[in-house]
Amino acid sequence: MLPLSKPPLPLALPPWKKLGKKLESSVRKALYDYQMVEGVSKIAIALSGGKDSLALLFLLHAISGKGFPKFDLTAIHVGGEFSCGAGVQENYLRAICEKLEVPFLSRLSTQKREKLECYSCSRERRRLIFDAAQSVGAHTIAFGHHRDDNAQTLLLNLLHKGEFAGTLPKIEMVRFGLTIIRPLTYVPEEELRQFAKEYGFARISCQCPVGQHSMRKKVDSLLTEMETYFPHARSNIAAATLIYGSNKAAKID
Repeated sequence: MLPLSKPPLPLALPPWKKLGKKLESSVRKALYDYQMVEGVSKIAIALSGGKDSLALLFLLHAISGKGFPKFDLTAIHVGGEFSCGAGVQENYLRAICEKLEVPFLSRLSTQKREKLECYSCSRERRRLIFDAAQSVGAHTIAFGHHRDDNAQTLLLNLLHKGEFAGTLPKIEMVRFGLTIIRPLTYVPEEELRQFAKEYGFARISCQCPVGQHSMRKKVDSLLTEMETYFPHARSNIAAATLIYGSNKAAKID
């Protein structure tokens, strides 16, 4: 009896179809508009394994050295019993990175269900990612936050704290000696979803038991309801944060 063959890894590589070209153009625009990779030789990518972070990995890999200086990429994955993200097997992500010739680093979250909540989990994940990036000399970290994340964050801050603030495209973390960039700033989530379907990694979804009932999920439902009356609500809200709520590069001490 012949052994069962493994399914091929879902790699998204150029030459792109129409959507891939559009996404690459949007990422290039964000990199240029916010000078995200100016003087940068190494970039760490926070790789949860969901559609957003995998799309970011594929797109930055395709862009490196083409219209921008070549930069070394390193993927950083935070796993654990309960961890925000896709809950995928580490070997799956490691294999993708090996095919792309991108170094892969893994760190372990200590979160347990009985004390699981978004704030402490996100702080630990970010600390683990920061430490891993610094261990390989990468002072720029790319996160897969997209346009719709920006709109959600603005509404959360506005309704919860009375602050007009979304997810900034570029933030200098002075105390850590690091810079966070968000190259998917201009990209709608639906386009990422379709891109993932085209290349076979759309089956992955967030498994966090807390995240499924978070305030962010409720705000996303609110945005969906708003779109029945204002079809461009998400894009307009996200654009407003970039026009009125952020500088070209913010600094946080």
